[in-house]
Order: sequence, then C-alpha cells, then structure tokens
Amino acid sequence: MKVVLFGATGMVGQGVLRECLRDERVEAVLVVGRSPVGTSHPKLREAVEQDLFALAPITGYDTCFFCLGVSSVGVAPEEYERITYQLTLSVARKLPADTTFVYVSGAGTDSTERGRVRWARVKGATENALARLPLRTFAFRPGYIQPLHGITSKTPLYRVLYRVAMPLYPVLKRLFPRAVTTTEDIGLAMLAVASSGYEKPILENTDITALARRDRPAGS
Repeated sequence: MKVVLFGATGMVGQGVLRECLRDERVEAVLVVGRSPVGTSHPKLREAVEQDLFALAPITGYDTCFFCLGVSSVGVAPEEYERITYQLTLSVARKLPADTTFVYVSGAGTDSTERGRVRWARVKGATENALARLPLRTFAFRPGYIQPLHGITSKTPLYRVLYRVAMPLYPVLKRLFPRAVTTTEDIGLAMLAVASSGYEKPILENTDITALARRDRPAGS
C-alpha cells in the first residue's frame, strides 16, 4: 500500500501513522497537514500545506486515511461544517477514482441527516457524500478512544482527561466493550480494511475492535 494520511498530528492520526510505519504492507506514507509531525522514517514523506482547500490533485497513492477533524464543542456551526464536510469532500475529490478512502467519523453519526444533533447530521452528510464519489469509501465510527504508546491529544483538557482515564481503561473495556477502542486498534483496523476490504461501508466500534484483533501482528 501507498498511503496518504491527513490529520497525523491529531490523536487518532498519530495512532494511524504509528501502525502504518510498523506495517510491512505499507510501502510509503505521505503525511499532509498544516504542521510537521516531528517523526522521521524511511517510508515517511511530509507535505506541509497551510491551505488544505488549495491542494493539487493527489496521485501516486492508492489509500487515503482521513483522520483530520475538529470537535463541535466551542466551534461555530459554520466552521464545524467547513472543516468536517467541505474540507473532507474537497480532499476526497482530489484523489484518483478507486482510491480506498477511510474516513474517521464517530459513534452516533446520523445517516438520515435529519436528527436533532447538529454534529451528527454533518457527519452523516459527510459519510453520504463520500459514498457517492467514485472511491472505495469506508467510514469508521469509534466510540471512546484510549490513546496508547505515548500518544496524546492536542487539546490540553483532553490530555488531562485521558491521563486520568488510562488506569480505568481495562475496567471501561470490560464494562462497555461495544463502545471502547484504542488508537492502536483504529490504526490496525484501517490497514485491514485498506488491505482486504470489509463487508459493509460503515464500521461501528465493534467492527473496528474485531478487525484490529484479527489483524494484530503476533506478539504485539
């Protein structure tokens, strides 16, 4: 696989990048973003772009992992839609037909686009619009995501919350197995989907966990 990755400085993107660099099936990774990731690796190339809406067509890669996003909390509705919907579709349209495009959505996304929760409607509209493009599209809907391997959130408050929750993660996993995953599991599941596909285009938290378990390298 040759992977182009968006959102690699975010918490989920960091986990996906880690698994891409560790996986022998991945030949090359191009990270596109507004700031460097601060990582060097023989397979890794970076393109720092201040205006992601102005990207040239992206060629030479067969897989796109789109982990770029923003919380709806404290963000104006217009800005949330611009980043969540408009930017995602703008990037997807720059890719060749038949590219595998894996989009990080979220648990509770509203595919009908008619629900009362605005962020869920916008995410649902984004998933639906991606599905209409000539791409091989998959939407990931993780629930609670526990960062592993030193990965941290860019948001100071979230960093504190995740640090507090870390000792409780085994308990949360036991109590809510259908709603809890990790940055590692998301990365492994994305690679599994890109490599072998999946029987449905929308993957809920249980699908992500099952794929990661199936695709996890022996001894890890």
